[in-house]
Amino acid sequence: MRGERVPAILLGGGAALLLSLLWMPALLPVASRLLLLPRALLSMASGSPPSQQPSPASSSGYVPGSVSAAFVTCPNEKVAKEIARAVVEKRLAACVNLIPQITSIYEWKGKIEEDNEVLMMIKTRSSMVPALTDFVRSVHPYEVAEVIALPVEQGNAPYLHWVHQVTESVSDSSTVLP
Repeated sequence: MRGERVPAILLGGGAALLLSLLWMPALLPVASRLLLLPRALLSMASGSPPSQQPSPASSSGYVPGSVSAAFVTCPNEKVAKEIARAVVEKRLAACVNLIPQITSIYEWKGKIEEDNEVLMMIKTRSSMVPALTDFVRSVHPYEVAEVIALPVEQGNAPYLHWVHQVTESVSDSSTVLP
C-alpha cells in the first residue's frame, strides 16, 4: 500500500479488518487462515493437536496414494491388448482400460511427430509401479515406452480395496498393505 491512503475500515479494529479481508478476493486465502488461527492457538496452548476431519477414503481404511493409475500408449489395439492381458495375468494390475483412437503429438529426435495410438489406463498398487514399468519396457515395441503413474488420492473405497486384493498375491517384499 505504498503511497496509498489506508481505507477507514482497516483502522476500525479486528472485526472491520477481517470483514474487509473477506471482501477482497485476492486476500481470501489469508483471511481463511486467520479464521483458523484462534483454534490452532487454543489447541497448541492445551497441548492437544488440532482436530481434523477424516477424509472419506481414510475413514474406509484406504491409504491415499496407495493405488495408482498408470498410463501407457501403444501403437495399436493388438499390442495394447497383449500388454493389458499380460499385466493382469501377472497380477501387476487389477484392471486395464483401453482407450482407442487417441492422437499423440510429440517431438522425437528433433522432429514433430503425430500418431494414432491406443491409451492404456492401468490400475495397480503404487508399490507395483516399478515392476509394472519394467515389464512394460521389456515387451513394448517402442524404443522409449511411455509409462507414467499418478497416485489415486480418493475414490470408491470398495473398488480401491479390490485393486489391492487382486494385486496382493504378487511377491513384493517392499509392499506393505493397509
